[in-house]
Amino acid sequence: MSRPYGSASALELRRRQAVQAVQAGDKVKDVARIIGVKPRSIYRWLELADKPDGLAAKPHPGPATRLSLQQQQELEQLLCHGAKAHGWSNELWTTQRIADLILRHFGVSLHHDHVGRFLRTRLKWSPQKPRRRARERDEKAIAQWKRDTFVDILDAAGKRDAHVVFLDESGFMLTPTVRRTWAPQGETPLLSCWDRRDRLSAISCITISPQRARLNFYFTLLPENTNVTAEHIVEFLRHLKAQLGGPFTVIWDGSKIHSKAKLVKAYLAEHPEIVAETLPGYAPELNPDEGVWGWTKYGRLANLAASNTLELRRRIEDEFAVLRNNRHLLESFIHEADLCSAA
Repeated sequence: MSRPYGSASALELRRRQAVQAVQAGDKVKDVARIIGVKPRSIYRWLELADKPDGLAAKPHPGPATRLSLQQQQELEQLLCHGAKAHGWSNELWTTQRIADLILRHFGVSLHHDHVGRFLRTRLKWSPQKPRRRARERDEKAIAQWKRDTFVDILDAAGKRDAHVVFLDESGFMLTPTVRRTWAPQGETPLLSCWDRRDRLSAISCITISPQRARLNFYFTLLPENTNVTAEHIVEFLRHLKAQLGGPFTVIWDGSKIHSKAKLVKAYLAEHPEIVAETLPGYAPELNPDEGVWGWTKYGRLANLAASNTLELRRRIEDEFAVLRNNRHLLESFIHEADLCSAA
Protein backbone atom coordinates (compact mmCIF):
# COMPACT_ATOMS: atom_id res chain seq x y z
CA MET A 1 0.00 0.00 0.00
CA SER A 2 1.40 3.39 -0.97
CA ARG A 3 2.11 5.98 1.70
CA PRO A 4 -0.54 8.75 1.79
CA TYR A 5 0.51 12.22 0.69
CA GLY A 6 1.73 14.64 3.36
CA SER A 7 4.50 15.11 5.88
CA ALA A 8 4.77 12.79 8.86
CA SER A 9 3.58 15.53 11.23
CA ALA A 10 0.61 16.37 8.97
CA LEU A 11 -0.45 12.72 8.82
CA GLU A 12 -0.14 12.43 12.60
CA LEU A 13 -2.36 15.49 13.03
CA ARG A 14 -4.94 13.93 10.69
CA ARG A 15 -4.98 10.70 12.70
CA ARG A 16 -5.38 12.51 15.99
CA GLN A 17 -8.19 14.71 14.65
CA ALA A 18 -10.01 11.64 13.34
CA VAL A 19 -9.73 9.85 16.69
CA GLN A 20 -10.89 12.94 18.58
CA ALA A 21 -13.89 13.31 16.26
CA VAL A 22 -15.00 9.70 16.82
CA GLN A 23 -14.43 9.96 20.57
CA ALA A 24 -16.55 13.11 20.54
CA GLY A 25 -19.47 11.17 19.06
CA ASP A 26 -19.12 11.39 15.28
CA LYS A 27 -19.73 8.24 13.26
CA VAL A 28 -16.74 6.34 11.95
CA LYS A 29 -18.01 6.23 8.38
CA ASP A 30 -18.65 9.99 8.36
CA VAL A 31 -15.17 10.79 9.66
CA ALA A 32 -13.61 8.37 7.15
CA ARG A 33 -15.49 10.00 4.27
CA ILE A 34 -14.53 13.53 5.30
CA ILE A 35 -10.77 12.86 5.58
CA GLY A 36 -10.69 10.47 2.61
CA VAL A 37 -9.82 7.10 4.16
CA LYS A 38 -11.60 3.80 4.63
CA PRO A 39 -13.42 3.07 7.90
CA ARG A 40 -10.98 0.28 8.77
CA SER A 41 -8.22 2.90 8.99
CA ILE A 42 -10.23 4.79 11.60
CA TYR A 43 -10.72 1.61 13.63
CA ARG A 44 -6.98 0.90 13.47
CA TRP A 45 -6.23 4.40 14.67
CA LEU A 46 -8.62 4.00 17.58
CA GLU A 47 -6.71 0.90 18.66
CA LEU A 48 -3.37 2.69 18.30
CA ALA A 49 -4.62 5.66 20.34
CA ASP A 50 -4.60 3.45 23.46
CA LYS A 51 -0.87 2.73 23.04
CA PRO A 52 1.97 5.12 23.96
CA ASP A 53 3.00 7.04 20.86
CA GLY A 54 0.65 4.88 18.83
CA LEU A 55 -0.37 7.83 16.66
CA ALA A 56 3.04 9.53 16.68
CA ALA A 57 4.61 10.74 13.45
CA LYS A 58 6.80 8.23 11.69
CA PRO A 59 8.94 10.13 9.14
CA HIS A 60 9.60 8.33 5.91
CA PRO A 61 13.20 7.06 5.90
CA GLY A 62 13.64 8.20 2.30
CA PRO A 63 15.11 6.21 -0.55
CA ALA A 64 17.83 3.70 0.22
CA THR A 65 21.31 4.95 -0.53
CA ARG A 66 23.23 3.38 -3.39
CA LEU A 67 26.42 3.33 -1.35
CA SER A 68 27.22 0.34 0.81
CA LEU A 69 28.03 0.79 4.49
CA GLN A 70 31.71 0.28 3.73
CA GLN A 71 31.56 2.87 0.95
CA GLN A 72 29.82 5.34 3.29
CA GLN A 73 32.61 4.94 5.83
CA GLU A 74 35.25 5.34 3.12
CA LEU A 75 33.47 8.45 1.80
CA GLU A 76 33.54 10.08 5.22
CA GLN A 77 37.27 9.45 5.44
CA LEU A 78 37.75 11.01 2.00
CA LEU A 79 35.73 14.07 3.04
CA CYS A 80 37.75 14.47 6.23
CA HIS A 81 40.90 14.86 4.12
CA GLY A 82 39.46 18.16 2.84
CA ALA A 83 38.47 19.38 -0.61
CA LYS A 84 42.00 20.55 -1.52
CA ALA A 85 43.31 17.01 -1.06
CA HIS A 86 41.03 15.97 -3.91
CA GLY A 87 42.08 18.65 -6.38
CA TRP A 88 39.85 21.61 -5.60
CA SER A 89 41.41 25.01 -5.02
CA ASN A 90 39.87 25.67 -1.60
CA GLU A 91 38.47 23.85 1.43
CA LEU A 92 34.84 24.15 0.39
CA TRP A 93 32.62 21.08 0.32
CA THR A 94 29.47 21.65 -1.73
CA THR A 95 26.97 18.91 -2.47
CA GLN A 96 27.94 19.07 -6.14
CA ARG A 97 31.62 18.58 -5.32
CA ILE A 98 30.75 15.64 -3.07
CA ALA A 99 28.58 14.17 -5.82
CA ASP A 100 31.56 14.47 -8.19
CA LEU A 101 33.79 12.80 -5.58
CA ILE A 102 31.34 9.91 -5.20
CA LEU A 103 31.20 9.43 -8.96
CA ARG A 104 34.99 9.57 -9.22
CA HIS A 105 35.71 7.05 -6.45
CA PHE A 106 32.69 4.74 -6.48
CA GLY A 107 31.24 5.14 -9.96
CA VAL A 108 27.85 6.06 -8.45
CA SER A 109 25.97 9.06 -9.88
CA LEU A 110 23.90 10.94 -7.29
CA HIS A 111 21.95 14.18 -7.61
CA HIS A 112 23.38 16.93 -5.41
CA ASP A 113 20.04 17.30 -3.57
CA HIS A 114 20.17 13.62 -2.60
CA VAL A 115 23.77 14.11 -1.44
CA GLY A 116 22.61 16.81 1.00
CA ARG A 117 19.99 14.50 2.52
CA PHE A 118 22.51 11.67 2.62
CA LEU A 119 25.06 13.81 4.50
CA ARG A 120 22.49 14.80 7.13
CA THR A 121 20.83 11.43 7.71
CA ARG A 122 23.65 8.93 7.15
CA LEU A 123 26.88 10.74 8.03
CA LYS A 124 25.33 13.27 10.48
CA TRP A 125 27.09 16.15 8.72
CA SER A 126 25.67 19.65 8.44
CA PRO A 127 26.64 22.84 6.55
CA GLN A 128 28.80 24.98 8.81
CA LYS A 129 30.73 28.23 8.60
CA PRO A 130 34.45 27.63 9.25
CA ARG A 131 36.28 29.59 11.91
CA ARG A 132 39.38 31.39 10.67
CA ARG A 133 42.68 30.58 12.37
CA ALA A 134 45.89 32.55 11.78
CA ARG A 135 48.78 30.68 10.22
CA GLU A 136 51.12 32.73 12.40
CA ARG A 137 49.95 30.86 15.50
CA ASP A 138 52.50 28.98 17.56
CA GLU A 139 50.48 26.02 18.77
CA LYS A 140 53.21 24.78 21.11
CA ALA A 141 53.53 28.20 22.76
CA ILE A 142 49.75 28.42 23.15
CA ALA A 143 49.59 24.97 24.74
CA GLN A 144 52.47 25.89 27.07
CA TRP A 145 50.72 29.12 28.09
CA LYS A 146 47.55 27.23 28.99
CA ARG A 147 49.41 24.44 30.77
CA ASP A 148 52.03 26.46 32.68
CA THR A 149 51.86 30.25 32.35
CA PHE A 150 48.16 30.62 33.06
CA VAL A 151 48.45 28.38 36.12
CA ASP A 152 51.30 30.55 37.40
CA ILE A 153 49.20 33.69 36.78
CA LEU A 154 46.35 32.26 38.84
CA ASP A 155 48.69 31.20 41.63
CA ALA A 156 50.30 34.64 41.79
CA ALA A 157 46.89 36.34 41.79
CA GLY A 158 45.72 34.05 44.57
CA LYS A 159 48.73 34.95 46.74
CA ARG A 160 47.93 38.66 46.23
CA ASP A 161 44.24 38.05 46.95
CA ALA A 162 43.61 39.69 43.57
CA HIS A 163 40.81 39.54 41.04
CA VAL A 164 41.58 38.03 37.63
CA VAL A 165 40.33 40.22 34.77
CA PHE A 166 39.93 39.21 31.12
CA LEU A 167 39.73 42.41 29.06
CA ASP A 168 39.10 43.02 25.38
CA GLU A 169 37.76 45.62 22.93
CA SER A 170 35.43 45.42 19.96
CA GLY A 171 33.08 47.51 17.84
CA PHE A 172 29.44 47.50 16.79
CA MET A 173 28.51 48.78 13.35
CA LEU A 174 25.30 50.58 12.46
CA THR A 175 25.20 48.27 9.43
CA PRO A 176 23.74 45.05 10.88
CA THR A 177 25.60 41.78 11.31
CA VAL A 178 23.59 39.53 9.00
CA ARG A 179 22.76 35.95 9.92
CA ARG A 180 20.54 33.35 8.33
CA THR A 181 16.85 33.44 9.27
CA TRP A 182 13.86 31.29 8.37
CA ALA A 183 11.63 32.56 5.57
CA PRO A 184 9.31 31.18 2.86
CA GLN A 185 11.17 29.49 0.03
CA GLY A 186 12.01 31.87 -2.79
CA GLU A 187 11.29 34.94 -0.66
CA THR A 188 14.63 36.22 0.57
CA PRO A 189 14.12 38.54 3.56
CA LEU A 190 15.27 42.15 3.19
CA LEU A 191 16.81 44.27 5.95
CA SER A 192 16.20 47.98 5.49
CA CYS A 193 19.32 49.56 6.99
CA TRP A 194 21.70 52.49 6.61
CA ASP A 195 24.71 51.94 4.36
CA ARG A 196 26.98 53.93 6.66
CA ARG A 197 30.16 53.18 8.61
CA ASP A 198 28.89 54.64 11.88
CA ARG A 199 30.02 52.52 14.80
CA LEU A 200 30.34 52.26 18.56
CA SER A 201 33.56 51.01 20.15
CA ALA A 202 33.36 49.10 23.40
CA ILE A 203 35.69 47.92 26.16
CA SER A 204 34.57 45.13 28.44
CA CYS A 205 35.93 42.61 30.88
CA ILE A 206 34.94 39.50 32.77
CA THR A 207 36.25 39.45 36.34
CA ILE A 208 36.81 36.53 38.71
CA SER A 209 36.91 37.37 42.39
CA PRO A 210 39.53 35.85 44.71
CA GLN A 211 38.56 33.09 47.13
CA ARG A 212 34.92 32.61 46.02
CA ALA A 213 35.64 32.93 42.27
CA ARG A 214 32.51 34.96 41.61
CA LEU A 215 32.11 36.29 38.09
CA ASN A 216 31.16 39.82 37.11
CA PHE A 217 31.04 41.89 33.95
CA TYR A 218 32.00 45.52 33.34
CA PHE A 219 31.89 47.56 30.17
CA THR A 220 32.00 51.03 28.66
CA LEU A 221 30.78 52.35 25.31
CA LEU A 222 32.75 55.18 23.71
CA PRO A 223 31.26 58.10 21.78
CA GLU A 224 30.21 57.20 18.27
CA ASN A 225 32.91 56.75 15.62
CA THR A 226 35.67 56.78 18.25
CA ASN A 227 38.55 54.31 18.17
CA VAL A 228 39.79 52.82 21.43
CA THR A 229 43.07 54.44 22.50
CA ALA A 230 45.50 54.04 25.38
CA GLU A 231 43.74 56.93 27.13
CA HIS A 232 40.48 54.97 27.08
CA ILE A 233 42.23 51.87 28.42
CA VAL A 234 43.69 53.82 31.33
CA GLU A 235 40.31 55.37 32.12
CA PHE A 236 38.68 51.93 32.05
CA LEU A 237 41.36 50.51 34.37
CA ARG A 238 40.87 53.44 36.73
CA HIS A 239 37.11 52.84 36.80
CA LEU A 240 37.61 49.10 37.26
CA LYS A 241 40.00 49.67 40.16
CA ALA A 242 37.35 51.73 41.91
CA GLN A 243 34.71 49.04 41.31
CA LEU A 244 36.78 46.07 42.45
CA GLY A 245 38.25 47.87 45.44
CA GLY A 246 41.40 45.80 45.49
CA PRO A 247 44.32 44.43 43.48
CA PHE A 248 43.72 42.64 40.21
CA THR A 249 45.56 40.94 37.36
CA VAL A 250 44.41 41.96 33.90
CA ILE A 251 44.90 39.49 31.05
CA TRP A 252 44.69 40.88 27.52
CA ASP A 253 46.17 40.50 24.05
CA GLY A 254 49.37 42.08 22.77
CA SER A 255 47.67 45.10 21.19
CA LYS A 256 49.78 48.25 21.11
CA ILE A 257 47.17 50.09 23.20
CA HIS A 258 47.70 47.68 26.10
CA SER A 259 51.01 47.10 27.90
CA LYS A 260 53.07 48.49 25.00
CA ALA A 261 51.53 51.97 25.18
CA LYS A 262 53.57 54.52 27.14
CA LEU A 263 50.49 55.92 28.86
CA VAL A 264 49.36 52.46 29.99
CA LYS A 265 52.89 51.58 31.12
CA ALA A 266 53.04 54.75 33.19
CA TYR A 267 49.68 54.05 34.82
CA LEU A 268 50.65 50.47 35.67
CA ALA A 269 53.95 51.69 37.13
CA GLU A 270 52.01 54.06 39.40
CA HIS A 271 49.69 51.24 40.50
CA PRO A 272 51.68 48.09 41.29
CA GLU A 273 48.50 46.51 42.65
CA ILE A 274 47.49 46.09 39.00
CA VAL A 275 49.46 43.38 37.19
CA ALA A 276 49.19 43.02 33.41
CA GLU A 277 49.66 39.68 31.63
CA THR A 278 49.64 39.14 27.86
CA LEU A 279 47.93 36.30 25.99
CA PRO A 280 49.87 34.33 23.36
CA GLY A 281 49.81 35.86 19.90
CA TYR A 282 46.98 34.99 17.51
CA ALA A 283 45.01 33.13 20.17
CA PRO A 284 41.90 35.26 20.81
CA GLU A 285 39.93 32.15 21.77
CA LEU A 286 41.85 32.05 25.08
CA ASN A 287 40.13 35.25 26.21
CA PRO A 288 36.67 34.52 27.64
CA ASP A 289 35.72 38.13 26.90
CA GLU A 290 35.66 37.12 23.21
CA GLY A 291 32.47 35.27 24.06
CA VAL A 292 30.85 38.59 24.90
CA TRP A 293 31.25 39.81 21.34
CA GLY A 294 30.05 36.57 19.81
CA TRP A 295 27.00 36.47 22.05
CA THR A 296 25.99 40.07 21.38
CA LYS A 297 27.04 40.76 17.78
CA TYR A 298 26.29 37.36 16.25
CA GLY A 299 23.49 36.32 18.55
CA ARG A 300 21.34 38.84 20.37
CA LEU A 301 21.95 41.75 17.99
CA ALA A 302 22.23 39.84 14.73
CA ASN A 303 20.05 41.33 11.94
CA LEU A 304 19.40 44.41 14.07
CA ALA A 305 18.92 47.33 11.67
CA ALA A 306 19.11 50.22 14.16
CA SER A 307 17.82 53.56 12.95
CA ASN A 308 20.80 55.42 14.48
CA THR A 309 23.70 55.00 16.88
CA LEU A 310 21.56 56.12 19.82
CA GLU A 311 19.25 53.15 19.30
CA LEU A 312 22.25 50.89 18.77
CA ARG A 313 23.81 52.13 22.01
CA ARG A 314 20.60 51.50 23.93
CA ARG A 315 20.30 47.97 22.59
CA ILE A 316 23.92 47.15 23.41
CA GLU A 317 23.51 48.48 26.94
CA ASP A 318 20.32 46.43 27.38
CA GLU A 319 22.03 43.23 26.27
CA PHE A 320 25.09 43.88 28.40
CA ALA A 321 22.80 44.42 31.40
CA VAL A 322 21.27 41.00 30.73
CA LEU A 323 24.73 39.49 30.48
CA ARG A 324 25.90 41.08 33.72
CA ASN A 325 23.09 39.35 35.61
CA ASN A 326 23.61 35.98 33.96
CA ARG A 327 26.44 34.24 35.81
CA HIS A 328 25.80 30.94 33.99
CA LEU A 329 26.41 32.65 30.66
CA LEU A 330 29.63 34.20 31.91
CA GLU A 331 30.70 30.75 33.11
CA SER A 332 30.03 29.37 29.63
CA PHE A 333 32.48 31.90 28.18
CA ILE A 334 35.13 30.67 30.64
CA HIS A 335 34.45 27.07 29.65
CA GLU A 336 34.50 27.93 25.94
CA ALA A 337 38.00 29.37 26.37
CA ASP A 338 39.00 25.96 27.77
CA LEU A 339 40.78 27.49 30.74
CA CYS A 340 39.00 25.52 33.47
CA SER A 341 41.19 22.44 32.99
CA ALA A 342 44.29 24.59 33.24
CA ALA A 343 43.01 26.20 36.42
